Amino acid sequence: MKIYHGSIEIVEKPEIREANRSLDYGSGFYATTSYEQALSWVKRRANEKKLSKGYINIYEFNEDSINNFKHLIFESPTEEWLDFVMQNRIHDSFEHDYDIVYGPVANDKVYASFALFEGGFINKQTLISELKTYKLVDQYLFHTEESLKTLKFIEAKEVIL
Repeated sequence: MKIYHGSIEIVEKPEIREANRSLDYGSGFYATTSYEQALSWVKRRANEKKLSKGYINIYEFNEDSINNFKHLIFESPTEEWLDFVMQNRIHDSFEHDYDIVYGPVANDKVYASFALFEGGFINKQTLISELKTYKLVDQYLFHTEESLKTLKFIEAKEVIL
């Protein structure tokens, strides 16, 4: 299947990078099956850097290969997913040992709901119920060098913003 990585660079050889902010699944290389989600990643990075273009990097990924790695899969927002995301977002020292993590993106559309939860205004169950009303896109985190070998670069499409 094809997966996408939005960037301000052409990324023929993905690499593990430490994030400069807290991310849903920790540090590594993120990709998605949603072209639109990858485009939103391009726009965010380009805006941060005041650039007028970026790239949608396209890879071939054999999803069956995930079974050859230590992996964690969240099919939808669950209490376990929320706990994992919050651990990664809040605790700088949190580290996991999964090679690949797959699940929903806690994206900008649901930021307000997350803020209400973090502020103690709603509980986990309410947040999860709210998140299930959104059509959340997915994301893959490739957390180890070995897991990156499952990706085969196809092409990069330039995006003019």
